[in-house]
Order: sequence, then C-alpha cells, then structure tokens
Amino acid sequence: MLSKSRFNPKPGILDFWNEFRKPNPYRVPILLASTIPFFVIFYWLSGETFYSATEKPQITYITTLDEARSDEEIIASNIENQEVKDLRNQADADLAQRKRDIYKALGAGIGMDVEEIERRADESRAADEAAEEARRAEMFGRNGEGDGEDAPETTEAESPAP
Repeated sequence: MLSKSRFNPKPGILDFWNEFRKPNPYRVPILLASTIPFFVIFYWLSGETFYSATEKPQITYITTLDEARSDEEIIASNIENQEVKDLRNQADADLAQRKRDIYKALGAGIGMDVEEIERRADESRAADEAAEEARRAEMFGRNGEGDGEDAPETTEAESPAP
C-alpha cells in the first residue's frame, strides 16, 4: 500500500544512498554538519529541570495588634475603621453620581431620553442591591424576622425587572 503512495520514502532513501556512495571528499563533513542541529535539539530537549517544592509558609496571625488590648480599645478601633470605610464608600458613591451626571448631560446633549434611562438604571440598581441583600441574608442564615433588620425581604416576583 505504501509503495504505491506518493509519500513513499523508498525512492528518496535510494537517491540519497546513490549520491552518498559517489566519491566526494566533502560527503562526510556535510553529513556531520547536517546532523549537528538534530543533536543540539535533542540535547536541549533531554535536559531535565527539577524545581524543588517550596517550604510551607509559617502563618502568623495579626501581630500588629497588642494582645493585651481591652474591649474598649477594640471597640474604638472598630468604630474608627468603620468611619474610614464609610468615608471611602461615600467618596465612591460621589464619584459614581458625578459619572452619572456627566453621562446624563452627554445623553441629553445628543437627544436621548435621559429620564427614562435614569429610571431604568435606578430600578436595575435597586434590584441588584435587593438581590445582594437576599444573598447575604441567605448566606448568614437570616430570615428577616426577629434579627433586628427593618428591610423587608423581597422575592423574585416582587422585584422590578431591569
């Protein structure tokens, strides 16, 4: 089957052998020079690199806090951190509002119905917040009753479609 194929290597090998048998003073150096790339590639591929496993890091729990802190110091630290977090959240909200105002002005400038777009965006934002609150409530096992939260629980049927 292979002998009738045009990919038969036999004629090529016979042709090479006929040319190699001819008395040519450069045949052996050319043969050796032509095998150098193969030997270089095989040498390069045969090299094995072994990377040793790294040592497991030693876990150190929060070392910047004093272990002898009183409850009042912990509460004061938590209140301070919450104030910083609230300031960051307010700055993010202000930036988001500025972006909305810029896009609203741009949309009004090119003739879009910005009030309708803003209404849809507000509905979508409210639905996302409600879904996130429901996800948190489910994650922490709250059911919305008796846990001190005033926010009513919404279902998918009650939430507005975006």
